[in-house]
Parts: sequence; structure tokens; C-alpha cells
Amino acid sequence: MTIEPTAAERLVREIMARMLPLAQRHRVQLGTDIQQGETLVAADRKQITRVLVNLVHNAIKFTPSGGRIIIGTRLQEEQHVQSFSVSDTGVGIREEELSRIFERFYKTDRARSKADFIGPGGGGTGLGLAIASHVVESHGGRISAESAVGQGSTFTFTLPVVVPSEQVDENENGGSHRAKDEL
Repeated sequence: MTIEPTAAERLVREIMARMLPLAQRHRVQLGTDIQQGETLVAADRKQITRVLVNLVHNAIKFTPSGGRIIIGTRLQEEQHVQSFSVSDTGVGIREEELSRIFERFYKTDRARSKADFIGPGGGGTGLGLAIASHVVESHGGRISAESAVGQGSTFTFTLPVVVPSEQVDENENGGSHRAKDEL
């Protein structure tokens, strides 16, 4: 992995632009909920993009025509993390399956897949969420899901926030350090 400072808000906007044509093709509304600000996260941009694309693709797959998906991001300052979320108004996941969805090769009830929905299809290998979990955890983050059958699902993950070096110096020296360009 190549971990670099990555703008969280820009990442969400890029995923929105990338996935909008697919959402429109399947008659699903796609929007964003971005807390304003310029937050940098420590991330391998390519890997985190894959995670977000997977989550949005799954949301489209399991959201009926006319449904809505929101891609969001917000700073959780007290925990020094940025949270990312993908929420949908899809079919939801049964409570007994929710604890297993991040396992490799696990697929939820086949009846959820594509039967009555205009998504890209039920198929899949059962690896997408397991890979997403692995990628997020390898970044030092956490991933989770909440869902209610018939109401939708929300997948949330966190990534560490990049702390500017001046801030680290101030914290380590009791706030007495001044950056050279301030002299």
C-alpha cells in the first residue's frame, strides 16, 4: 500500500461522479452528505476508492428503483478519525446475517439478490465486504454495518486523520513550539 494524505471530501465527490451513471441507469437517486472542511486522511487512495465503489455498487444492487443512496463523510475530531458512510433505502439485511457479512465467501439470503430489483444483479463471490474490511483495517480503521429489513442499510468505516506536523510538534512540546515560517 502507498499511504498518502488524501482529501476525504474530494474522494466522496469523485466516487459520486463515478457511480452516478450506474445509479441513474438503475433508477436510483445518488447523493452526498459531506461535512464541509478540508480533512486529510492517511490512505492508499486506490484501495479506499475500491472500498467505496464496492459499498456503493452493493447499495445500488440491493436498492429498488426509486430508492436513494447517500455517500457521506464527516470528521470525528475527538477520535482523530474521518468516517465515511454509504446509506441506502434498499431491502436491508436480516439481523442474524448482519454479524457475518464481512466473512469471506458469505452471501446473504439469495432471495435478496435481484429477484425484484433493477440492480446489476445478485451474483458476486461473497468477497467484496471481506476485502473492504481487510483494506479498512489495514489502514487502522474500522468498518461496520447497520440495517433494518425493508428500510435499508448503512455501512460506515473510519480512517485516521492526518495531523499536520506543526500540530504534532505543538502537542509534543506543550504548545511552545513555533513553526520556522512564523519567526
